[in-house]
Amino acid sequence: MAKKIEKTNAARLLDKAGVAYRLIPYEFDENDLAAQHVADSLGQDIAQVFKTLVLHGDRTGYIVCVVPGNAEVDLKALAKVSGNKKVEMIPMKDLLGVTGYIRGGCSPVGMKKRFPTYFHSTATDFELIYVSAGVRGLQLEISPVDLIAAVSGTLAEVASQPDSQRGI
Repeated sequence: MAKKIEKTNAARLLDKAGVAYRLIPYEFDENDLAAQHVADSLGQDIAQVFKTLVLHGDRTGYIVCVVPGNAEVDLKALAKVSGNKKVEMIPMKDLLGVTGYIRGGCSPVGMKKRFPTYFHSTATDFELIYVSAGVRGLQLEISPVDLIAAVSGTLAEVASQPDSQRGI
């Protein structure tokens, strides 16, 4: 008999909003919380598995950025689109206190407060994307359009490709 998947706060909020999604469990390794491991575990393209990062802007405060697992946040682009002069990643030790989530289980849905949320423009290249469901070992499979709407997100060019994809 299949093990019942416990609904996370993110899943309950999506249910309440009437947003369709699927919870996809995977085996996680506490020593390898990288998006590539998640993509491999799910059997999905790394470009379709998005990581949720929390940053702090010098003018707006906390900002959430959702980028493909194989990309990095473009700090200058994110600062510009978010109305900041400068943005920087928050210290890992602050993540739980700010969001209610731990590293490897940070979802763009259901943080302690609603922060401005920016999705990299490639999110809508896919019918479905994968983001953390709010705990390690569980992903949301969801329409990017529905997810962006659910968190009042903004689609923007906020990530740069890793060197291996730039032909360097």
